Amino acid sequence: MLLKIYRNKWKIFGLIALVSLSIPILIVATVLITTGQESVRFFENSNPVFAVLILSYYILIIALGLVWLIQQIISIFRLKNETVKMELRHLQGQVNPHFFFNILNNLYGMVEKDTRRAQDLIIKLSDMMRYSIHEGQREYVTLAEEVDYLKNYVALHQMRYHKTIDVQFAVDIPDEEWKVRPLLFIILTENAFKHGVEQLRSGAFIHIRLQATSRSIEFEVTNNFDPEAAAAPSGVGLKNLRRRLNLAYPKRHELSLHRSDGIYKASLKLQSV
Repeated sequence: MLLKIYRNKWKIFGLIALVSLSIPILIVATVLITTGQESVRFFENSNPVFAVLILSYYILIIALGLVWLIQQIISIFRLKNETVKMELRHLQGQVNPHFFFNILNNLYGMVEKDTRRAQDLIIKLSDMMRYSIHEGQREYVTLAEEVDYLKNYVALHQMRYHKTIDVQFAVDIPDEEWKVRPLLFIILTENAFKHGVEQLRSGAFIHIRLQATSRSIEFEVTNNFDPEAAAAPSGVGLKNLRRRLNLAYPKRHELSLHRSDGIYKASLKLQSV
């Protein structure tokens, strides 16, 4: 019984406050209607002690009302933050699952032909999956961790293809402990391989640049593609990225995509946290 009363304490308080505020309103209305007076003075002939007690009671009611209002506002903000966190985790969990399936298919055919290469690929794949499952669910990771993940991703692709790919990965990070949301850069990198390298028989290149300062993080991917075979990257991956950026970096990010003369360039700029 006591537990039920405790859980409904704010409902009980609300009822008491409503009744308490209604009483003086009813008194004023009754006096004005019955006497024809233009105004009503409370406590004009009352005991001062009684007047102080009544005023204290109403001040307490108003103070408790303010506390309740503040608690409701805090609860709304907490609920909103939890909703955003849940959606971010859900979106992060959707990142590049088909890439892992493709790698596993390649492994199946590689195990008998090139055992050593298959073993190296399995180790890198294991590191990537571990990162996606564990670090990928964290709110923030270090830039160093994200760079290692990207390098493993690029190395896996280079092992997959039986052709020469010009891959350049330039990193300029004065402080590798700077924080960033996990798995943001992988989608742009994945598009470069999927819509560029996979469509070209030779001469494929991917140039990646990651530069960070105390104020911003800039990530850029440039790749060539076959204009006749490749469609512009669009769909679940980029929609996922845009949604995550809007949630995690509202008004603190710039995403630009440019495609011309067989060259595709994706740039992402984030304001540092």
